[in-house]
Amino acid sequence: MASFSNTVAPTPYGFFDSDTSFVSEADSLVTFVKRKLGDDVLSVELTNKMIWSCFEEAFLEYGSIVNQYQAKSQLSNLLGGETGNLNEATQKYPRQTLEFALRMAEPYITAAGLGGTYNTVSGSIDLVDDRQDYDLYTDLKDGAGVPIVSSSLNPSRGKMKILEVFQLSPQAAYRFFDTTSAINYLNNEFSFESFTPETVFYILPVFEDVLRGGQMSMSNKVRRSHYSYQVVGTKIRIFPMPVTDRPNSKLWIRVGFGQDPLNPNITDSSINGVSNLANVPFGNLTYSAVNSIGRQWTRQYTMALCKEVLGLVRSKFGSVPIPGAELQLNGADLISQGKEEKDKLVTTLKEMLDSMTYDKLIESQAAHMDNLQKVLRGSPIPVGRAIFIG
Repeated sequence: MASFSNTVAPTPYGFFDSDTSFVSEADSLVTFVKRKLGDDVLSVELTNKMIWSCFEEAFLEYGSIVNQYQAKSQLSNLLGGETGNLNEATQKYPRQTLEFALRMAEPYITAAGLGGTYNTVSGSIDLVDDRQDYDLYTDLKDGAGVPIVSSSLNPSRGKMKILEVFQLSPQAAYRFFDTTSAINYLNNEFSFESFTPETVFYILPVFEDVLRGGQMSMSNKVRRSHYSYQVVGTKIRIFPMPVTDRPNSKLWIRVGFGQDPLNPNITDSSINGVSNLANVPFGNLTYSAVNSIGRQWTRQYTMALCKEVLGLVRSKFGSVPIPGAELQLNGADLISQGKEEKDKLVTTLKEMLDSMTYDKLIESQAAHMDNLQKVLRGSPIPVGRAIFIG
């Protein structure tokens, strides 16, 4: 019998033909399959190459299913990464990142004026005495006098988004709280005595400073300032009626434009990186690196494939004439058995992998810790390791 290593192109794709563990097992698998199918009693119509082809297909199927479930666990960390290293990521345990969550949050950051990926541009409107209404698409211009809507950031000439209008109160009144007054401090919660009995200090948490600053700013804006604006369509109305007491009075406005998500303003190599399951950098598994669990599954799946192939071969002949009778072949039975065994193996593997995704492992660890706490609460404390008060 020709061995795997001495056969030219023993498998259709040759993905594992140079893997020493795959090569050494291929010949043993031929013996295993043929004996399981009764070759010692009745000749099995399978060539070595047929069995080796099933062996290759079985391991490819195992690798595909494992990689699918690995992608479930890792996809959010791999998005935007390189797509070319097909044999690298399979054997790696990546670090968790927040890139996916941060990218999802970027539009909200931009809308809030706190940053983001897309550039914005500022322009100004020359205010005119006794004129309240201005057209944002014609009157809002940059320093060179060109309408902002014609900016290079807006190649499609789409609509502008008003992000900020600098129509603010002309003055700001600040009220300084009396630092010696206990009314403005949490004196009951954060008091302590100094070295002299007659002196008491009060602690003011930092968050109170922040809250008070925001309170004063909002109070000035709502109660004291009569400055406001209203945007309707392409028009902006200024309140109160502008009165320019000096030349070149301007109203400044910061705007943004609709963006192409595949062509942001910044240089972002991750745009061309991993985008979905189809280009995750997972290649074929290495047979020599797979443990006994994977190898046994591969052998059983190879057996199921060989049954199906043998059934197809025997189905070409419904019966074989022999002296005085006809020999009925069991092609249909073998096909049915092969498909049933394949489905069972795939289902079993997927159920096992379902419980081993990173999310499920976290749930399992949490349940383990809860159960451990229950056990410890009911366990007696060893003598000498507890403090007794009595």
